Amino acid sequence: MYLFLNGEFIKQEEARISPFDHGYLYGMGVFETFRTYRGIPFLLDEHLERLNAGLEEMGIKRAFERAEVMPVIKKISELNRLPNSYIRMNVSSGPGQIGLQVDPYLEPTVILFQKELPPLKPLREKEAVVLTIRRNTPETKRRLKSHHFFNNIAAKRELGTDPGKEGIFLTADGYLAEGVTSSLFWVKNEKLYTPMIETGILDGITRQFILRLAGQLGIPVEEGMYREQKLAEAEEIFFTNSIQEIVPVNVFEGKSLPGKKGTVVQKLNALYQRFVSELE
Repeated sequence: MYLFLNGEFIKQEEARISPFDHGYLYGMGVFETFRTYRGIPFLLDEHLERLNAGLEEMGIKRAFERAEVMPVIKKISELNRLPNSYIRMNVSSGPGQIGLQVDPYLEPTVILFQKELPPLKPLREKEAVVLTIRRNTPETKRRLKSHHFFNNIAAKRELGTDPGKEGIFLTADGYLAEGVTSSLFWVKNEKLYTPMIETGILDGITRQFILRLAGQLGIPVEEGMYREQKLAEAEEIFFTNSIQEIVPVNVFEGKSLPGKKGTVVQKLNALYQRFVSELE
């Protein structure tokens, strides 16, 4: 498998980075993951906007535009023969001296990984489980998609390896937050609900897209601070992320739910797939 590293396309076993990279030493780095369909990245502009915002906040002097990134995606997709794939774009601070650095980082390490994805099964259902481990608070005012990921890993260890389950984080104060690697939504009385960004969740790119789709479909939306009881009363629950798209829940805490047969899930998925099919 080939990857892109600091301007070069190389085989993954040949990749090398400095042990002094502060992405390794101190977690100074951000990343984005997204799908390609027929070689075309979905919601790339939105992913780059969030990536650039994270780089600016971390003091990493680098920004990316679509015109720069698209040829890299095209080339790596050709080298790996993967038109439909998982892409991770990773930017760390680059090497520095041992010790916390206050000055901006001027030579970041840029890596673009690609891996094969099996054909996406439409609306793959999962069971939702509330985690005992709580969502950590962001390091700064907003949560970055950064290298600080142990909270997610610890949650995944609690959940286990069953691909048919997704865990739900609560905040330290007991409010609904998000999935281990996903955003959380539910439906009650034909209204769509999701935790607000102020809970400390990641403002997911697919989360933002779903909110826009709901607006196009005339589905009312409410963002707020909610307790677990709201999910117990929900008529539909689903997760979203850039790789799995919409993931409907068919069981929550022993309660059966409509899953992929949910009315709102079906409406949102139909419009989502229309956008995917019109990519060019």
